[in-house]
Amino acid sequence: MNESFSTTIEKTRTQPFAERSFVAEKKKIGILGGTFNPPHIGHLMIGERVADQLGLDKVYFMPNAKPPHVDHKSAIDPWHRAKMVKAAIQGNSRFGLELLEVQRGGKSYSYTTMLQLKVEHPDYEFYFIIGGDEVAYLPTWYRIEDLLKLVTFVGVNRPGQPRHSQYPIEWVDVPELDISSTDIRRRIAQQKSIRYMVPDLVAAYILENGLYRNDKHDYLHGPVL
Repeated sequence: MNESFSTTIEKTRTQPFAERSFVAEKKKIGILGGTFNPPHIGHLMIGERVADQLGLDKVYFMPNAKPPHVDHKSAIDPWHRAKMVKAAIQGNSRFGLELLEVQRGGKSYSYTTMLQLKVEHPDYEFYFIIGGDEVAYLPTWYRIEDLLKLVTFVGVNRPGQPRHSQYPIEWVDVPELDISSTDIRRRIAQQKSIRYMVPDLVAAYILENGLYRNDKHDYLHGPVL
């Protein structure tokens, strides 16, 4: 066979495969940020429902170090919260833990965080999950217009709640669960049961470390995670 003709055939056969190898399919990644003080069943329900409805490859729970709109005195050490999140998501292969904000420290602004994550993971399509009641406050967020270029917002709300926003929002309904971190902390301080409000591993971590009983146990020092 003519060598030049053979080479032409070989190029014709391999070129489409070579081109396809450079086109990586983007992964759909959910980011569920929060104080997680402590993480509870409601947080896990949100992650699972959003992943199912939007077909996400993974949902990363991202504890803040010092959220800009929360009284820092009410939030225990971020590493304690990160370890509780790690315990809470154990056993669910679609869930992961993102430590960027905890490791960076200081106040957490979503734009700064997502810009860094986008640079580190250009093949990820990010879905930023927030509560339906938070949607109304988006106009006050730091660099919201730039943030919208980096993520798709997902608004999680209870069935029947209004869905209004000046921004594009993917809406996901979740069952109404009367569980809050505030109530859990109050129950712990009053020595009441939190069973079935948080995963067993989270309850065990809180008990083992004496969290939410007095300030001296709420700060973590030394190696973690």
